[in-house]
Amino acid sequence: MSRVVPFLDLKAAYYELKDELDSAYRRVMESGWYIRGQECEAFESEFANYCGSKYCVGVASGLDAMSLTLRAYGIGDGDEVIVPANTYIATWLAVTQVGARPVPVEPDEATYNIDPSLIDAAITQRTKAIMAVHLYGQPADMDAISAVADRHGLKVIEDAAQAHGARYKGRRVGSLGDAGAFSFFPSKNLGAFGDGGAVTTDDPILADRVRVLSNYGSRVKYYNEVRGYNSRLDELQAALLRVKLKRLDEFNARRVRVAGKYMSLLNPQAVLTPHVPAWAEPAWHLFVIRHPKRDALRGLLEKSGVGTLIHYPVPPHLSDAYSDMSFKQGSFPISERISYEVLSLPIGPHMPDDDVDYVGEVINGWGASNG
Repeated sequence: MSRVVPFLDLKAAYYELKDELDSAYRRVMESGWYIRGQECEAFESEFANYCGSKYCVGVASGLDAMSLTLRAYGIGDGDEVIVPANTYIATWLAVTQVGARPVPVEPDEATYNIDPSLIDAAITQRTKAIMAVHLYGQPADMDAISAVADRHGLKVIEDAAQAHGARYKGRRVGSLGDAGAFSFFPSKNLGAFGDGGAVTTDDPILADRVRVLSNYGSRVKYYNEVRGYNSRLDELQAALLRVKLKRLDEFNARRVRVAGKYMSLLNPQAVLTPHVPAWAEPAWHLFVIRHPKRDALRGLLEKSGVGTLIHYPVPPHLSDAYSDMSFKQGSFPISERISYEVLSLPIGPHMPDDDVDYVGEVINGWGASNG
């Protein structure tokens, strides 16, 4: 094996933006103010404007963004929240962290996102919200989801952790529901150099509650109104994110180009490529293909020097973390089938064209005998 194609090159973004990032770092270090200062305030304003929301509150992680939003809405013990059966486990963890019960709904197998037509049947008198996940960077069908929520008087919270900059019918995610929850984990399209997250919303009351809850339950230092938490986006990460936010659309456009190249290269007889509805403009956080012999294909790619990941090998309902909920194999067959077959290929704003060509050649060569 002589060629190596990494799944994602995180250092490349630093090298491209080095002067600006280093300047932001020095600015923060020389300020002597490291938590909830001018950098965080500026980033919140800039990110809210980018998403098309009125408010943004920086927090410590994407998981905290979801759980604090649920808490701010008063959702907790005895309540239920509709969640996708096919998602990263953090979506479920946010619900159980506040004491509520996640109620899974199967995805539309074409898009991997929650199927709005199945949500009504999962709603009970205890249901308080729907968690709409924009999985892999592709927007969920928000109009259909919101229509269900409106009929039942439910909140809609967007898990936009993988979808920074994605658009649904021309509008950016994070501005489509009652609130949006973002992660700035380093591998995200808008990634920090550590953990971070944010809540976006047009609701001033929700924004204020999240801000208070995330700061020990205090809006004035040492005066605590409620039992809060310590979940704040620090000044250094905010400053670095401000630099990267200015280039997010450009970096996303590079991802779109890589995805388009994959779509034109990969033989549909070899693997199933992503389906993009006409109303969706994905951020292409991940490029996910499917094949019943996924593990064999992954093994060949590994031997060929190509990095891959599986998003995700274990559906939340089959995870040991939720063994107490009495789900079993076959409870959500679509999600289970997806977990057995999906494979994420390398994609990123710094991926060279010849690497994309090489990955396509390996897959098409394998598919000729395994299609």
